[in-house]
Amino acid sequence: MARYTLLEALRTRFPIMVLVAVALLLQISFFVEALAITESARFQASIYAAGMRLAGVFIAALYVLVSIARELNDKGFDIVLALDLPRAHYVLGKLAGFLALATIIAVVAGLPLLFLAPWEAVLQWIASLALELAIVVALALFCMLTFSQLVPAASFVAAFYLLARSVTAIRLMGAHPLAGAESLSHQVMSTMVEALALVTPAFDQWTQTAWLVNQPAAWPALLAIGWQSVVYVLLLAAAAMFDLYRKNF
Repeated sequence: MARYTLLEALRTRFPIMVLVAVALLLQISFFVEALAITESARFQASIYAAGMRLAGVFIAALYVLVSIARELNDKGFDIVLALDLPRAHYVLGKLAGFLALATIIAVVAGLPLLFLAPWEAVLQWIASLALELAIVVALALFCMLTFSQLVPAASFVAAFYLLARSVTAIRLMGAHPLAGAESLSHQVMSTMVEALALVTPAFDQWTQTAWLVNQPAAWPALLAIGWQSVVYVLLLAAAAMFDLYRKNF
């Protein structure tokens, strides 16, 4: 299942989308470098890394959603379930293929950075992006199997990612309000925000551009990101399998 998922992606427009995104953002970064008066290399690396991170998330999530939606609409999913194949094998096989695609996106996105930043920082950036995309593709797979509709699944993935990118800022704003810190409403909202922070990955700690332009990250911090990513992927895979087993097709 993982092999066929990977082959399907490589034989479609998926590689073209990744290469076009890399080429387009490289051109934008060269344009920014030409405009910059000082520290042009830092500006170029920053623009490319930040843009490619968002492009990688968009491409990975969109491909997973469209791929599963196509199988559901074309009844290919029903044919697979009619075979002597456990539903858990379907979820794990699909997830393994999508994780391989996420790794490919991260590696291709990071290769141009080898000419713009130190190799250690680039290696950390690639590894972190692969882990971030792993959570995104696992979430997209879970949402598509749960909602069975493209628009609700895509909306949930987008909302979750935006929340994960901003949850740290929301916590800081809630902890230091301008007024009304002792009010009941603020205490309730602060509790809700803290509860969300417990179950939401703080993506602002992942794939930081500062690693490329300032100094590389500490390897223990990257290891902590890796463990969190593994936990989130396993939880999302378990949730997808649970939801798939409870459905009647």
